[in-house]
Amino acid sequence: MLLMKWIFAALCLLLTGPVLGQHAYWTAPYDSLKQVAQRQSADTARLRTLVHLLDITDLTELPRRQEALPLLDELLKLNQRAQLFADAPYRELRKGVALWLEGKDLGQAMEAMHRAVTLFDQAQHPIPHLLIDLAPLYNQLQQSDERLAYFQQKLNYYQLHGNRENLAACYLVLGGSYRHRGDHDRAISCYLRAADLFAKFDRKFQVNELIVAGSAYADWGNNQKAMAYMQQAVEMEKRYGTQGLQRFYTLLAISRLSAAIGELPKALQYANQALYFAEHTTETKAEYTAYALVQKSNVLLQQKQTQPVLPLLQRAQRLSDSLQMPITGRPGEFPLDEAWAQYHSLRHEHAKAETRWQEAYRKATVVKYTMLRPKYLQQLIRFYDEQGQPAKALSYTRTYINLTDTLNASQGAHHLAQYEAERQEQARLAQIADLRQAQAIQAVRIQQRNTLLIVAGVAIVLTAGLGVLAYRQLQIKRRTLAQLRQAQNQLVQSEKWAFVGELSAGIAHELQNPLNFMKKFAEVSTNMVDGMHQTGQAPGAGLEQEILLGLKQNLQEISQHGMRASSIIRGMLDHSRAGTGQRVATDLNELATENLHLAYESQQAQQPEFKATLSMELAPDLPLVSVVPQDLGRVLLNLCTNAFYAVEQRRQTEADAYEPTISVSTRQLPGSVEIRVRDNGCGMSPEVQQQAFKPFFTTKPIGEGTGLGLSLSHDIVKAHGGTLVVESREGQYTEFVLRLPA
Repeated sequence: MLLMKWIFAALCLLLTGPVLGQHAYWTAPYDSLKQVAQRQSADTARLRTLVHLLDITDLTELPRRQEALPLLDELLKLNQRAQLFADAPYRELRKGVALWLEGKDLGQAMEAMHRAVTLFDQAQHPIPHLLIDLAPLYNQLQQSDERLAYFQQKLNYYQLHGNRENLAACYLVLGGSYRHRGDHDRAISCYLRAADLFAKFDRKFQVNELIVAGSAYADWGNNQKAMAYMQQAVEMEKRYGTQGLQRFYTLLAISRLSAAIGELPKALQYANQALYFAEHTTETKAEYTAYALVQKSNVLLQQKQTQPVLPLLQRAQRLSDSLQMPITGRPGEFPLDEAWAQYHSLRHEHAKAETRWQEAYRKATVVKYTMLRPKYLQQLIRFYDEQGQPAKALSYTRTYINLTDTLNASQGAHHLAQYEAERQEQARLAQIADLRQAQAIQAVRIQQRNTLLIVAGVAIVLTAGLGVLAYRQLQIKRRTLAQLRQAQNQLVQSEKWAFVGELSAGIAHELQNPLNFMKKFAEVSTNMVDGMHQTGQAPGAGLEQEILLGLKQNLQEISQHGMRASSIIRGMLDHSRAGTGQRVATDLNELATENLHLAYESQQAQQPEFKATLSMELAPDLPLVSVVPQDLGRVLLNLCTNAFYAVEQRRQTEADAYEPTISVSTRQLPGSVEIRVRDNGCGMSPEVQQQAFKPFFTTKPIGEGTGLGLSLSHDIVKAHGGTLVVESREGQYTEFVLRLPA
């Protein structure tokens, strides 16, 4: 199990690169990184970028959650093919994100997220963004106590195992939990510790933690300290050129602080700047625009300006309703109801103001926002006192007293337990020291075991090396044997064709002269009959005329069959001569060009009106190939001649719009070269394609073909160790593909 964890961690490090803990990794622009992923084709590189994208994805935003699902699906699909690492963490993460998006069972979504975090921890893969993203999910479940307990547990785990990035995330979330409970001391301590850790790998979050630390100081009543941290954050943003939402957080916080200390013009200036940044960012601008609108409204209300406030609040209300915004979020509290209440109070619309104050208090109570409940109770008490409703004012006063007593008791218990907390901290540190000592002992044992594993590994490598060497020798012997068998087959083939050649030569010699006499006699007889007509002699009786016509027809048949016999004999002679030449290094581009034009000229000699488009696509870097040029030229000439015949046949049957086209192309393949001869003629049926290379098979009329051309070509190519195949579609095209070893 430990070995598998180590392997997964190593693969993750390989995928995420050497900058895993540096600024360049954690602050990479999301959109730019997504564009890089879209351009990548290699599985390994794309997987690396997908892991990076998911590491920096902010799942707190709905659009990012929607984008995360296809990213996770693609990562799982690619890894299923590449098998580079164990993908169990990403499978659990996908379950959690999908359930979160559905919104039906957020409890199961949280459980899946917890399992994903555990698996990432086992793989020692930092996930600060994922940990931070769990906080709003806890808020949706209204589990503030569970959130605090979980992150305290994870904080202890990461302190023991030394994960800096995850430690920073835990301090960030714990700071927010303590702040909601009104424990400003612990909240500020967590924020500042988080800022120190984020400084080492993510300056954006460092600036953010300084801002929230300043806001916490303002809540605690220390405005001077709050402004100091705010100014420090502003200087850092100027230094690093921070823009977008991070700049928005800073401007909003300074506006709130300025309003709290009575610097209203300055507060309005920063509120306007925050609104500008919210409206011009590409990341969930609607939600942050609502925050800025409410802040600007509050500043204007403090200045007693109600007229410009109404459109601002109406716009903020529409955004809040459409997005279902809670009373608190990442930028802090969202006091929309409070702003409406202040607006209605200034306009003396007391019933509406009462409704808004009660709604604000109800929302703060539901989410257990301890910081806001006393504030809203004070406002309700003041409101009912001004309206002359002492009974309601007294009721809320009692609620306020009970709440403050509870808070004071809680704070008192906290202060009383400081010494015990210190003792618990010391005990925890001692426990961590013991665990680290045990880890050191375990590390020594692991080192000893690793030494033995290395020795065993070296032995295995040597054995494997010898095995590889033996395997290579075996492969060489097999290859040599295959070459010998091929040479033997070629020798047998040559001997066979030598015998066939001798036999064919004998037959040809014996048959050639009689056929020549027969052909000559037929031609003379035909000429004599033609001469009778030319001299003007009377044809005689009808029977004589019929006999003469029959004689002429028979003589023509004798001539045609004689020419066919001569063609067969020439084909047999070609068979007898095939494969007898010497192989030389030949430029196939030049050979193909020469034979294409030779076939074209031959076709035009027979039919002067014939025209066709010739297309040559020759690979310029085609290597010289060892072939018998005369034999291969015969093959190419035959293929080109057949192509011209095919386009002529189609031209005779189709309209004038048809344009005969012959194309010859060459290209280099791994270990071979390829020549393609293609025509757009009448094509072949599947049945004809199956018999195309059989001897004496032809589709041409009697006297126009012998059926030996393609058979001879196939044998020549085969003797060269190559292949010749045909691809055709009837009525559209025919293409012969010739491949030779190179």
